[in-house]
Amino acid sequence: MRAKIRRPAYALVTMGLAVGLTLAATLTTGGSRSASPDPGPYERVSAGGLSTGIGRLQRHLRAQPRDSEGWATLGLSYVERARLTADPSYYPKAGAALARALKERPADNDAAHAGLAALAAARHDFATALTQADQALAVNPYRQNALAVRIDALVELGRYPEAMNAARHADAVAPGIPIFTRLAYVNELSGHVREARRILELAAGSATDRGDQAYVHDQLGELAWNAGDLTTAAREFALALRHDPSYPAAVDGRSRVRAARGDTAGAITDHRKVVATLPLPQYLTGFGELLEARGRRDEAARQYAVAGAWARLAHVAGVATDLETALFDADHGDPAQALRAARAEWARRHGVHVADALGWALHVNGRDAEALAYARQANAGGYRNALFRYHLGVIEKGLGRRADARRDLAGALAVNRYFSPLYASRARAALASLGGRS
Repeated sequence: MRAKIRRPAYALVTMGLAVGLTLAATLTTGGSRSASPDPGPYERVSAGGLSTGIGRLQRHLRAQPRDSEGWATLGLSYVERARLTADPSYYPKAGAALARALKERPADNDAAHAGLAALAAARHDFATALTQADQALAVNPYRQNALAVRIDALVELGRYPEAMNAARHADAVAPGIPIFTRLAYVNELSGHVREARRILELAAGSATDRGDQAYVHDQLGELAWNAGDLTTAAREFALALRHDPSYPAAVDGRSRVRAARGDTAGAITDHRKVVATLPLPQYLTGFGELLEARGRRDEAARQYAVAGAWARLAHVAGVATDLETALFDADHGDPAQALRAARAEWARRHGVHVADALGWALHVNGRDAEALAYARQANAGGYRNALFRYHLGVIEKGLGRRADARRDLAGALAVNRYFSPLYASRARAALASLGGRS
């Protein structure tokens, strides 16, 4: 990673925003980390500020309807608006604006292709995201947002060696916070946690923008949380919130630390703030699981219901929600629907998150013999994820593989004994039933 951070050269028409948009809507449930990091530079933009910018763009395009760059920027702004508001109805608007951008300039339109890549990624169509990013980079190989989407698409497709090469290439040609955080994440997925931390610490030391600082410290907090290091996680989430007191991801991180330390009231307060600001499934489900773990099942059910409603709205707006559906229904809904969704997602991509979801969906349908191979695949690549390891241990227990189950249930708790307010206690109980110790 280069020590110096260069700001992206492109901007929205009406405000100086880095437009490194990628997986705005990539979500997981059950309190685990998102499959890919959110785009940091955008985090400093308020929904209201972006709304003002969109209004100015719309007025500009009414006066100058042949402005292809303006249409591309409007389309990308709608994708970002969807992320900031958790409203997927902006995706069709984004698609229409980006199609208009290509109509006005059919050839060599890297801005439009980069916007279409971002939209496809937000809709979880990662094959299309990769194709569109490559088309943008064929025109402009230094376009940072297209480079970032390309990394994310390769990650989500499970093509990890290619994602590492793409991240290193992007760091060489267009370094910046969106690239650094992706390089760190690919290293984490590959099991190189120390290198991931080193990259993020260099990024934090180099960044001058408060939004970038908040984002990077939140990512450092996630690294620490995933390793069960509450002290470091608490410090990093606090640093993120010092730079941006309303940053939802860091508030969510602080809530998990508070729950792990026994401060249920503080954790619930934080969770309520997050879901009021950004009612996305990973936050709603995490809140529901905390409430369920504390015996507040009716309140938990309300959070789960909102999460399900969001998935339905997202599906209508063209988002492929099979991974979210599989994870949610396996634990809180219809097991048969979980398996259908997991199989559908596996047909599209073979990343570790999908392997884990398919293995777990098979398990809850009583098909542990089939589940084992997928659960092993999810845990085979070096990525240390306590929830994945817990799932593997439970599947092994169901198959009567007692020694393997003891090893992997203990391993889950060794990675992060606080990994879930609901499932960490179940991991301890399952381990104890096998004569193991946590």
